[in-house]
Amino acid sequence: MLKRRDLLLATTALSLAPSVRAFAAVPTPGPVLVTVFLRGGMDSLGVVAPVDDRDYVADRPPELRLLPDGDKPALRLDGAPAGLDFRLHPEMGALHDLYKSKRVALVHASGLANGTRSHFGAQELIERGISRTEDTARVNGGWMARWLAAAGNAQAPAFAASNGVPEGLATHADTIAAGDLRFGMSLPGGKQAGAVLKSLYDGGTGAFETAARRTLDGISLIDGRLRQPDGKVVPYQPGGGAVYEDNEIGRSLQSVARVMRMDLGIRAFTVDMGGWDTHENQPPRLANLVGQLSRALGAFHTDLHQRLGDIVLVVMSEFGRRLRSNKSNGTDHGHAGLTIVSAPRIAGGVMHGPWPGLASEKLDNAVDLALTTDIRSILAELMAKPLATPNAAATCFPNFMPRKVGLFAT
Repeated sequence: MLKRRDLLLATTALSLAPSVRAFAAVPTPGPVLVTVFLRGGMDSLGVVAPVDDRDYVADRPPELRLLPDGDKPALRLDGAPAGLDFRLHPEMGALHDLYKSKRVALVHASGLANGTRSHFGAQELIERGISRTEDTARVNGGWMARWLAAAGNAQAPAFAASNGVPEGLATHADTIAAGDLRFGMSLPGGKQAGAVLKSLYDGGTGAFETAARRTLDGISLIDGRLRQPDGKVVPYQPGGGAVYEDNEIGRSLQSVARVMRMDLGIRAFTVDMGGWDTHENQPPRLANLVGQLSRALGAFHTDLHQRLGDIVLVVMSEFGRRLRSNKSNGTDHGHAGLTIVSAPRIAGGVMHGPWPGLASEKLDNAVDLALTTDIRSILAELMAKPLATPNAAATCFPNFMPRKVGLFAT
């Protein structure tokens, strides 16, 4: 029997879920965009750094910086600014392979122009596509929602591989959120609860009834694609022998890949990965995080190898961390960080953007890596090139004039 508790849980889940259309309308075709947000502030100088820079060596103890030799030397990066030996964290072998194969480009000293060190403040500004706090009341919704509208996909679904809809897709009514699809996508109480709710909201003309029906349709469609006739969820079989690890980023990117293979016309995907606020005991924590991220990105590219000509992927964080370590063997909130970009026809195997240097007079407030590339310039260049929406940037990033990053040769 359907329990009252299950029905209440299902109703609550439905009321909290974003509304999703029945996927009946065919969206405007085009390349898809995947954003990966590393929440907590990734220490970019612990991920990519000039290992022979004397200021880098002087300001960080060996355990907190990348090393050119030893048991686990950092991985050399060709295509970096001349005169310095830039290296990648040794746990990021899969990302290094993508970089060497010219599928991935790096943009260092990039991020939010606003120098806030607040996690929530910086994340909101980046996801809104603005740099001033006072603009939050004036600019409505997230930049990804505005991009979908500019691309002719305002009525098309988006997918968030997380437990909630991120700020970047705010105001996009047709976003569905599901962090893990391995066990299906259904309401508490299963088919019985779904049938009861469908009957309850069938025929109603109010906003909630309409949204509930659309949400039920979206859940039913995705869940139906996941199951066999006997109701069991079909185990996902990645392409190319790819293996996704059972961790947050692995599950999320596997969910994105699985929904992409459903060919539902979804053009916008978001992924979150937390845990990057490494104030204490950073070395083992960062090594674990970057290893998970690198292997997940490697699995995703292997899995969807035949579709990469239509996939743009951007990895970002709200800010970087300070050059100098703290007394807890960690690093505190900084300013500029690192952006990782994968896209068709990208000028890969290159570290783009001006390198500001790490001398005290070159640092932001004499403590942080200075910003030289606004994240919006990176995103605008992606919109103009592989995403084939050259006029979208003006809508996505109001009152902002993008500068050329050079991610594409032509």
